[in-house]
Amino acid sequence: MQVWVDYDGVQKKINVTLAPMNVGKPKIPLLSLSRDLSPIINDEVYVGFSASTGSVLSNHYVLGWSFKINGQAPELFQSQLPDLPRKEEIPRKEKLRSYTIALPVIIVSLVSVTIAGVVYVVKRKRNFAELLEDWELDYAPQRFKYKDLYIATKGFKDKELLGTGGFGKVYRGVLPTSEIEIAVKKVSHESRQGIREFISEIVSTGRLRHRNLVPLMGYCRRKEELLLVYEYMPNGSLDKYLFGQLQATLSWSQRFRVLKGVASGLLYLHEEWEKVVVHRDVKASNVLLDRELNGRLGDFGLARLYDHGTDAQTTHVAGTIGYLAPENFRGGKPTTSTDVFAFGAFLLEVACGRKPIQPGGPTEDVLLVDWVFSHWKRGQILEARDPKLRTEYEAEELELVLKLGLLCSHSAPTARPSMRQIVQYLDGDVPLPEISASGLTFAHRDGSNVFAMTSPASVGNAFEQSSFVADSVLSAGR
Repeated sequence: MQVWVDYDGVQKKINVTLAPMNVGKPKIPLLSLSRDLSPIINDEVYVGFSASTGSVLSNHYVLGWSFKINGQAPELFQSQLPDLPRKEEIPRKEKLRSYTIALPVIIVSLVSVTIAGVVYVVKRKRNFAELLEDWELDYAPQRFKYKDLYIATKGFKDKELLGTGGFGKVYRGVLPTSEIEIAVKKVSHESRQGIREFISEIVSTGRLRHRNLVPLMGYCRRKEELLLVYEYMPNGSLDKYLFGQLQATLSWSQRFRVLKGVASGLLYLHEEWEKVVVHRDVKASNVLLDRELNGRLGDFGLARLYDHGTDAQTTHVAGTIGYLAPENFRGGKPTTSTDVFAFGAFLLEVACGRKPIQPGGPTEDVLLVDWVFSHWKRGQILEARDPKLRTEYEAEELELVLKLGLLCSHSAPTARPSMRQIVQYLDGDVPLPEISASGLTFAHRDGSNVFAMTSPASVGNAFEQSSFVADSVLSAGR
C-alpha cells in the first residue's frame, strides 16, 4: 500500500490519501481535516512514523518514503523498494524438542476427552434407562419416556416437589414438547410379582373420564420404580385449605360444591363406568382443586400394586385410619360401602374443619363422628361447623352434610346409603330420611373399633402413621 499525507498551509487543511502500489494517487482523499499546524510545527522538526497493533499481534514495515516542502513528493517505485524481512526460522533441534513435548500432551488430552465422553454417554444412558418388557408394547401409547419426565421435572429437583404421600413423592413438571403441566408420582415397587396385572389396570383406569376425577395420563417404569403421570392441579389438595396450611380458606359454597363434585366422581367409579372401581382412600388430602376450585378425586389404582405383591395368607388392610370401615378390620374385602364410610368421614371433615381423629383432647372429642353426634343429641348440630365459617353458611346445607356424614358412618354396611342416593340428597332431588340418635351405631360402639388394639395414648401416633397402602381397586365386573 502507499499513502500520501499532504498539508496545505494556505487552506490550513490535511489530506490523507490511500491506494495500492503501482496505482496513481486518487483525486478524493480518504481523510480530510481542517487544522492549522503553524503553532505545532517549528522551523526545525523531525518526521517519523509510529503504529499500533491493539490487542492483536502484527508487524508493520515502512519500506520507503519521500518528503517535499512546497511541492509534490517524489514518486516511489516498488521495484526500487526492499523486500519484506523474513521471519527467523526455528532451528531443527528446537522444532524436534517442541514436537517431543507437544505430541504426548495432545495425545493424552485426546484420550482423556474420549474417555470423559464415553463415561458421560454411559452415565446419561444409565440415568435415562427404562425397564421395558415385551408385554408392555401393547401399552406404548400410555407410556412416557423417562427422559421426557426427567426434563419436565428438571431432574426431579426438590423445588419441583409438590408433596410426599404414603406411596412416594409427587413432582410438578412441564412436558418439553407439548408444554402441558403434569404431576409425576414416583412409586417404589421392589417386587416384580403382579406388576403386569397392575400396569394393565393402571392403563385401564387411564380411560376413566369424569370432570371430578384427576386424569391419569400414563406411566413409566424404570428399575424398581414406577412413575405415574397425572394432569396437574394448580390449587393443590383440599386438606391444605381445611387445616390451616394455607392462609386462604374456602367459603361454605365452595366446600359444598367440592363435596357434590367428589360425590359425583365416586358415583361414576361405583356405577357408571364399565367396571366397578373402589377407591379405598377417600379423604381430603386425596381431593385436588383445579383452577376453578372444583374438587377432583385422585390417587386411585395404587393399592392393586401392593395387593398383587402380597401373600394371600397375609392379613392386609388398605386405607387410612379414621376413614376405614369397621368391616375392613374383620377381614372384609373393600367394597363400594367401605368407600361410602370413608366419604362420610370426608363430609364431616370438610364441614367441621377437623380430621376424623383429633388426639390430645377429651375422650368424647377424639373421634370426629362422636363429637358431631354429641352436638346432634344436644340439638346443636350446627355448632359442630368449622369456626372459620363464622355465620357465612347455608344452615340447611350444613345440617344436611353433617347428618349425611353420620349416616354414612353407620357401623352396618347395609345401613349406609349408596353413592347414587348421596348425590340425590346433596342435589336436593330426594330429602334425607328422618333418622334418630338411637338408630345410629358407630364402629366403636359395637366392639369393632380399630383402636381397641392400642392404648388411648397411642391413638395420635396411629393417626400420624395412618396412611397404609391405599387407593383404588378394580373388580372383575359389576
